[in-house]
Amino acid sequence: MSVPTPPPATSPSSPSTAVPPVPRPGSPVMGFWIDVGIAVATLLTVSLACGIAWGVYRGVVLGMEAARSGAAPDPGALAAQMGQPGALAQMLMAIMATGSAALLLYFWRRRASKTERQASHRAALRPSTWGWTLLVAAGVFAGSSLISWAAGQAGIEPVPTNMALMQQALAQFPVFLVIFAVLLAPAYEELLFRRVLFGRLWAAGRPVLGIVLSSAAFALVHEIPGTTPNGAAEIAQLWLVYGGMGAAFAWLYWRTGTLWAPFVAHALNNAIALGALAFLGT
Repeated sequence: MSVPTPPPATSPSSPSTAVPPVPRPGSPVMGFWIDVGIAVATLLTVSLACGIAWGVYRGVVLGMEAARSGAAPDPGALAAQMGQPGALAQMLMAIMATGSAALLLYFWRRRASKTERQASHRAALRPSTWGWTLLVAAGVFAGSSLISWAAGQAGIEPVPTNMALMQQALAQFPVFLVIFAVLLAPAYEELLFRRVLFGRLWAAGRPVLGIVLSSAAFALVHEIPGTTPNGAAEIAQLWLVYGGMGAAFAWLYWRTGTLWAPFVAHALNNAIALGALAFLGT
């Protein structure tokens, strides 16, 4: 994972002590939406390609089984035999899609300079960086728990989009699930949402707008309306949780000046959630 830091705003209110801003041509807001468009197109394209590859693989497997048995395949039952990708396949597809979008945008649109990398390294060596990281990680966990508890009192019990996948993966591939949820997903998501999307507006001197827009995108990609049975109230709660999480990680990046900080906070949050799923079933 790359750990660059973008140049911060020159405003005295900026909490970061990272390197001075580097001028960027064009409108930063327009650049943000171009980044979003490229990310969405890449996610959809890679997801479609992965789906096609999985379909071809299943077709070959079914064809070989039919050849060994000597029975002609039943066209009417072919769709049922194809089935859906399992937990491992879905996790690999998610990593490939998100990773492709993050890496493409980083190397094409937001690659760090040598000065930025050096500043990130210095920031990672400051003890205060890790104090803020632990504080934010604890705050995200406490805030998410409080929101969930308050919603539960009102009878709002959403089911996160990835809950079924996590439960299946925990039962079948626990080691890979830990790698996926605690290391790979936080790495690519921080690179995409914090370095690329938030970082563009931060570098342009508009970090608050960057926090708002990048956290909204972070919330939307984690809970897409129409993909689950969740109603409006349940979706709103999940957006509040994910949006707050994204805003906290973006602020931490702004405050510390190194992408390692939100990555570690994100990894800790996912580790706690995974532990709760494994030991408490929630």
